[in-house]
Amino acid sequence: MNIHRSLAQNLAQLKSNFGNSNDLIVRELVLSQGWEGKLAITYMDGLVSKDMVFRLMESMLLHSGSIDPDDSGSIMRHLAITVGDVSCKTDFDAIQRAILSGDTVVWSDRADVAVVVDTRGGDLRPVSQPVSQTVVRGPQDAFTEAIHTNISLIRRRIKDPNLWLEMKQIGSVTKTDVAVMYINGLVKEDVLAKLHERLGAIQLDGVLESNYIEEFIQDTTFTVFPTVNNSERPDVAAAALLEGRVAVIVDGTPFVLLVPGLFTQFMQSPEDYYHRADFGILRALRYLALFISLLAPALYIAITTFHQEMLPTSLLISLAAQREGIPFPAFIEALMMEITFELLREAGVRMPRAVGTAISIVGALVLGQASVEAGLVSPAMVIIVSITAITGFIFPSFEIGISIRLLRFAFMGLAASFGFFGIIIGMIALVLHLCHLQSFGIPYMKPFAPFNAKDQKDNVVRVPWWQMNRRSGPAAAGSGGMSSGNDNQANQASSSPSGVQGHQPE
Repeated sequence: MNIHRSLAQNLAQLKSNFGNSNDLIVRELVLSQGWEGKLAITYMDGLVSKDMVFRLMESMLLHSGSIDPDDSGSIMRHLAITVGDVSCKTDFDAIQRAILSGDTVVWSDRADVAVVVDTRGGDLRPVSQPVSQTVVRGPQDAFTEAIHTNISLIRRRIKDPNLWLEMKQIGSVTKTDVAVMYINGLVKEDVLAKLHERLGAIQLDGVLESNYIEEFIQDTTFTVFPTVNNSERPDVAAAALLEGRVAVIVDGTPFVLLVPGLFTQFMQSPEDYYHRADFGILRALRYLALFISLLAPALYIAITTFHQEMLPTSLLISLAAQREGIPFPAFIEALMMEITFELLREAGVRMPRAVGTAISIVGALVLGQASVEAGLVSPAMVIIVSITAITGFIFPSFEIGISIRLLRFAFMGLAASFGFFGIIIGMIALVLHLCHLQSFGIPYMKPFAPFNAKDQKDNVVRVPWWQMNRRSGPAAAGSGGMSSGNDNQANQASSSPSGVQGHQPE
């Protein structure tokens, strides 16, 4: 629907559509004698920068002698000089969306065109330190809830005209802005095409967080493993873009989606690239922690239930003495302790910070010690559960930690039912499942499976920067550009920090 040529009719229609909301500000301007009621501005209180609105009105008053209120082009020419981003719109729905996005609209009588001025602002959270992905050494800025701020944080790091941006609106009610960022020439065209296809197929009333979109664009629904990565760090997003990945930025959340997301990506930390290469051995400890967190309770249950002969005699006697008088089998004992710890973990997250410490003390000291003294669990089981919990906090990605926590219970059940045979069957099924997964057409376990020896420089451990002399990121475009084997191109690729933040830059 186009706007009317009557200012009073346009304002009445606008107020009616917004239900006469008090935060819709309508100001009719008097530029000079005889112009009363011929110009008006409308904006949504709290979504605009008051300084820019005052500058807008000051500019209109300053040029009152040369502005023709019946000519929107005249208004636009004068405002563009002093205010900045100015455009003309005729569609009433588009004008309403602009107002709800923080723009200010200038209406004039007897004109069927309205002038839209970008005055977006209001109270926004400033750029601060990361909360969930902290580092000791490295950049200390994080994304915010403002999409334009997040885009600028990435562009500050990648000053390349090939960094392209495409904006979409998803959500029939919320009209949430979603930005797709990628480096032209590095991204695979089929990955980009699949992403646009999946984004275009989303039918939702509203998008309030990036996970709303993540569940629509992931390849496989029935898996506990994440196939879309997310990060609140601009340097992680910039490094992913340099490897040919695509960043999906959603307005209203500080977590940016990165696709494709592979298994090795979830095991890599930003600090792997901000310290010397010999510190990269710590990444190998994460893989060891993965197996401990996944299998420690299951191995304890299998050994104490079915395979006692595998233990040295002294250790077997010690464990048997500890379990004397315990009324539950090892599986029930481990299940009770694991569920209790999960409850404590969730309580610690949900409780206020002032009470969170008390919850930790109660869980660690009171419940653990009291359970042992009451003869409900054995001291060895408390040690196993504690080690499992500690190793579960090592993973840089919270999502992969959730996956391991869920699979831990499945392996405990297999160990209680079939012993080591059940654990081996579970591991075979897990490996087959991981090798079957894909993320936007890229094998999820790459470069482990299919195995590529040249891609192991930044996998379990990281080699020094001067040895990373070619780009072969899992999402990088084919064999063209800087990925070819030409020595000159390889040297050129090595000068780009494409591996910063753990994205296989090789």
